[in-house]
Amino acid sequence: MFAKRFHSKAILRGAVFAVAGLALAACSSTYRKHGYVPTPDQLAEVVPGIDTRDSVAESIGIPSSTGVLNESGYYYVATRFRHYGATAPKPVARDLVAISFDAQGVVQGIERFSLEDGKVVPLERRVTSSGVQDNTFLRQLLGNLGNFGPGQFLDNQ
Repeated sequence: MFAKRFHSKAILRGAVFAVAGLALAACSSTYRKHGYVPTPDQLAEVVPGIDTRDSVAESIGIPSSTGVLNESGYYYVATRFRHYGATAPKPVARDLVAISFDAQGVVQGIERFSLEDGKVVPLERRVTSSGVQDNTFLRQLLGNLGNFGPGQFLDNQ
């Protein structure tokens, strides 16, 4: 009898430790990296005033994004996100390399930015009212019954 009770306690104790271990493991941080930024050695190969758009794309790779205009620069962006439990992912590191070109497509400058260099841009939400009310189909159908007149159905020629 004593051995059976001791065995049950050992199993229960093991289960409690396993659940506690899983709970602690679930709260650990995980990190994910998105994007690509060239290494400093690769950037050293790009010479302002000599290299062109095509030579930069060949030596470093195709950029993550480009500017809005055709004559604007290449932007290489890498972001590291921290996931912790059920909270939303937060960026903990961001590197951005901006390569600008002149009108002939020759490299004009290379700049490197990090998350600390970033500025928060407040977005303004300007929404035009559509005038549509949140009515059900049946309410809209019955609401239009009084809008018809007999003259609309008669053929007046």
